[in-house]
Amino acid sequence: MLFEKIKIGDLELKNRIVMPAMCQYSSDETGMVKSWHLSHYQTRAVGGTGLIVIEATAVDPDGRISRNDLGIWEDRQIEGLKKLVDLVHDSGSKIAIQLAHAGRKSKATEKPIAPSAIRYSENYSHPREMKKSEIKEMIDKFSLAAKRADLAGFDGIEIHAAHGYLINEFLSPLTNKRADEYGGNIENRTRFLSEIVDGMRKNWHKPLWIRVSASDYAKGGNEVEDIIEALKILGDRIDGVNVSGGGVIHEQHIKVYPGYMLEDAKKIRSATHLTTIGGGLINSYELAEFALNTHCNLVFIGRQLLRDPYWPLKCAKEAGIDLEWPFQYERAKIY
Repeated sequence: MLFEKIKIGDLELKNRIVMPAMCQYSSDETGMVKSWHLSHYQTRAVGGTGLIVIEATAVDPDGRISRNDLGIWEDRQIEGLKKLVDLVHDSGSKIAIQLAHAGRKSKATEKPIAPSAIRYSENYSHPREMKKSEIKEMIDKFSLAAKRADLAGFDGIEIHAAHGYLINEFLSPLTNKRADEYGGNIENRTRFLSEIVDGMRKNWHKPLWIRVSASDYAKGGNEVEDIIEALKILGDRIDGVNVSGGGVIHEQHIKVYPGYMLEDAKKIRSATHLTTIGGGLINSYELAEFALNTHCNLVFIGRQLLRDPYWPLKCAKEAGIDLEWPFQYERAKIY
């Protein structure tokens, strides 16, 4: 199944291999695309990856994880992003952008914002609680970022609602202690994300999906059943879900092994019927096939694609599939 075509919404992919967003911390204060980004992502496209999701790209300069993150908070950043999109398209892959705000985990500002004034750890600044007016302003920033992503030519958008960043902070009861309509039960905690989706849909009519932390891996935090309820609230306004986990609190204990996030992906796919991207240390063709046959619709391959950008081509060889290689590399196809 790994090399079968599939659609996310109306976006058709040549295979089911997804390179997930993995921060490169290779820009500067401008948030602009640099030469590293161009070579890094194009190489994975040449290597046969079906869908590339570029790193967390900030909708606000104070929402960067670090001061070296990519940005999409102003129009002058569009040109570099479009160049990156064109390179990936020319090399045979589809490309999406992950829109993000780091919330209380931002190290790009000394005055981070969060749903509640709860510090992540001693190594981070103490955040202040967002006012309702600031929530509305942030929704507008995501909407404008979606418009810029469209102008840059991206095929899809992934909203970053995982790993303890701003949207995840609203979703989790561990970090959201608000007493207004944005806090309390899961419906209220999902409101911020729901309004972001509505705002983005005014400017974005291509496939849109969410990256979630299916579990907070902590007592009193979200479990997969809570995230399922949140996804049901979003309903058919989204086209899919990328299932990850953790990151919302500093102290957590996660049992990590190849495929460790697949069970949550299976539960989410079964309950929501959304196109589901699953994974977690998938490092072999056999494990990827197992995941697709039993747990999810696509697999995200992260660290393995960092180690080996041509992993998809090698998997096809292993599976006995005569995959088309770039003509420049044809002499290496037989080995």
